[in-house]
Amino acid sequence: MTQDRNQRFGGKVAIVTGAGMGIGEAVARRLASEGAAVVIVDFDEDAAKKVTADIDALGQKAVAVIGSVSVASDARRATKMAEEEFGGVDYLVNNAGVVIYGEVPEFKEEDWDTVVDTNLKGQYLMSKYAIPSMRSRGGGAIVNLASVQALISQREVAAYAASKGGIVSLTKTLALDHAKDNIRVNSVLPGSVRTPMLRHAAELAPGDPEATVAQWGRLHPRGTVIEPDEIANVVVFLLSDEASAVTGAPYIVDAGLSAQSAF
Repeated sequence: MTQDRNQRFGGKVAIVTGAGMGIGEAVARRLASEGAAVVIVDFDEDAAKKVTADIDALGQKAVAVIGSVSVASDARRATKMAEEEFGGVDYLVNNAGVVIYGEVPEFKEEDWDTVVDTNLKGQYLMSKYAIPSMRSRGGGAIVNLASVQALISQREVAAYAASKGGIVSLTKTLALDHAKDNIRVNSVLPGSVRTPMLRHAAELAPGDPEATVAQWGRLHPRGTVIEPDEIANVVVFLLSDEASAVTGAPYIVDAGLSAQSAF
């Protein structure tokens, strides 16, 4: 019998971090539309509650957890909420992330900790608490959001690039460790995506932010930045049974950005 693609995740439970906006929001909405109950994790209470309310209004299931993935008690609370409200965890999308710019000699230690703790430690903590719940349900899937900057970089992003490179390595080890538990783990490495983070970066640059985003888009071979839904398409595929043979893989989703050479 052919699976109904509109209900691929019926009866399943997903935790999505950083789901109040951007890529995380797109993934959460997509999973809910395909039948999953979704735990929306974000430190922005208003954003998290808005996404949750929108999903509820469509007759789908969602609950918000307000907190930081870099704090163990908050990460644990997200899994506990999934278990209490929906019975457990089947999928985890580690999307929460931040960037702070600066060269290393002038970079504040607390800023380094903020970036690395949110982007990398947060994925460790969320996985630490979600994996036992997945194991108890017979398996599951994790997608970790990294960045094309795990492979190629730019100026003034040492902490961000280091954290994203760490995510790719973390993903591979988690995939090896938990294949026996029927848990697949993959990473997605986006290029420039039209998110609030990208908009913030554009506002730091001289000139009109929209013109800056358009300029960054032209760096990609297709000529435009990537939309959050385009990343969600890949994330949802990797969570689905259609990707049953895929684990430990870094998926580059950058509209050809990293395929280019300087010549």
